[in-house]
Amino acid sequence: MPSHGSDARRTNAELARMFERIADALEIKGETGFRVAAYERAARALESLDKDVSELAAAGTLQEVPGIGPGTAEKIEEYLKTGRMKRYDVALAGIPPGLMDLLEVPGLGGKTIRLAWTELGVKGPADLKRMIADGRLAALKGMGEKKADNIRRGMELRRKSAERIPIYEAMTIADRLLPYLKKHPGLVRVEPAGSLRRMRETIGDIDLLAAGKNGAALIAHFTACPEVERVLAAGETKSSVIVRGLSGPRQVDLRVVAPESFGAALQYFTGSKDHNIKLRGMAKERGLKISEYGVFRGSRRIAGRDEEGVYRCLGLPFIPPEMREDRGEVELGLAGKLPPIVGYGDIRGDLHMHSRHSDGRQTIAELAQAARKMGYAYLAVCDHSRSAAYAGGLSIEAVRKEMKEIDALNARLKDFTILRAVEVDIRTDGRLDFPDSVLKELDLTVASIHSGFKKNATERIVAALRNPWVDVIGHPTGRLISGRAGYEMNIETVIRAAAEHGKALELNAYYDRLDLDEVNLKKARDLGVMISLGTDTHAADGPAMMRFGVGIARRAWLSRSDILNCLTAAGIKKWRASRKTRVRR
Repeated sequence: MPSHGSDARRTNAELARMFERIADALEIKGETGFRVAAYERAARALESLDKDVSELAAAGTLQEVPGIGPGTAEKIEEYLKTGRMKRYDVALAGIPPGLMDLLEVPGLGGKTIRLAWTELGVKGPADLKRMIADGRLAALKGMGEKKADNIRRGMELRRKSAERIPIYEAMTIADRLLPYLKKHPGLVRVEPAGSLRRMRETIGDIDLLAAGKNGAALIAHFTACPEVERVLAAGETKSSVIVRGLSGPRQVDLRVVAPESFGAALQYFTGSKDHNIKLRGMAKERGLKISEYGVFRGSRRIAGRDEEGVYRCLGLPFIPPEMREDRGEVELGLAGKLPPIVGYGDIRGDLHMHSRHSDGRQTIAELAQAARKMGYAYLAVCDHSRSAAYAGGLSIEAVRKEMKEIDALNARLKDFTILRAVEVDIRTDGRLDFPDSVLKELDLTVASIHSGFKKNATERIVAALRNPWVDVIGHPTGRLISGRAGYEMNIETVIRAAAEHGKALELNAYYDRLDLDEVNLKKARDLGVMISLGTDTHAADGPAMMRFGVGIARRAWLSRSDILNCLTAAGIKKWRASRKTRVRR
């Protein structure tokens, strides 16, 4: 059934997925052409729609949304009224359900699935896995061993990613549940715990920890939440429920402890396991015992109300949750050398946002307004360059027109700067999509690969880093956490080249990218490479993705001095102007 009220985004996503599936089903059945394209366009329009689709339907303005025509508008209205869509049911009729599951595998589209179905009788993942293993898939016309192996790797990647929840989805669920829990008068405090609090890219079950005097009453309040679809268990101190996530049912566990034990419990249930084992060993050496109830010397509790007290008992400073992975943080804490990592409030601006001039959904003025609401002092408008025609890439003339618009806005804005920037494509031959004569007019140039992922990615990026007017490499590995391994490249070579030329690498904060990841961020930090954070904003909720990027930066132990966004706008311009690579040698 459709979602309502504050879940408007979920309704938009449900409809987008339905139109995607209609297009996929038509391809599997052998249909091509404008019908398939129409459903794909409608899906893209709904995915990036900033407004509640039901409000547009009520106002009769659905067809004003680019990509939604009379036919798709009628189907949206049908779904909103009835919770069903006849065209969806008809499109999927006759297709084995397992074939639709295969659409989640990277590298598999409707045409390939149709071929495997009609030629080999494949009806689901198990069949396809068997056909890959015995070589029959590779033997199909137009397939080959390399493509079949890519599909095999895609299936494995999808299997692994499906076992965990994307951090955006987990945080969205927590953000919906926490305000509801805080309405209970008996609640003292509530926080996320586990890998969500440690800001891992993906999460297992979602853990919440609450403090209150009456655990049973808090549990009853929690299980009565409208978000809860099913109660798995409900006791006096713990409950497990199923809620509806953005991509299916998700489990959420709530534990309730006494206020005097909340800090110890929060430390315990935040983890990680290895970090906690280290602390318990240290406690034992000091004649102490740590549990979720507190720190004890014999039977006397000496700490537990707050986490700081737990760490203080062990001679440690407070260790941020994102660092708790037993990677040397405890030893540094004991030596008084724990590095000061970047804070969530230290970011002064967003260095990768898209406007309506290319494929964004907001005007530049609206982006500036959103950035100011985030407390920022600047943003960089990085619209696509001309080769990205699929994303409304800009011509040279359009870029210069955009620069004039930015200059006019900057003349009116107080205490805020819009940086003139672009996300320029790195072509398959290593050349940039715009000449230096255009790039030198900008305040910031982000260079990215968007096509030809298997064509000399390392060499292309290194060539871009040599260009004196390139400042940042966008989403450097090209990976998608949900199911794309990224470019075929040597990231260590890229990091060394960035260090050599004094350039920055991006930590793309979009939750399905988070690229660079924490491992490669540490490598970059160790070589003195600056990191640029950008949300890759295309829609109204884009700026909020920054917290995920900062979370990963904290997991990589990055400090303010490692991050370009901790400079002022003037500082960024100075950094660009003062690099030794400004003149080609």
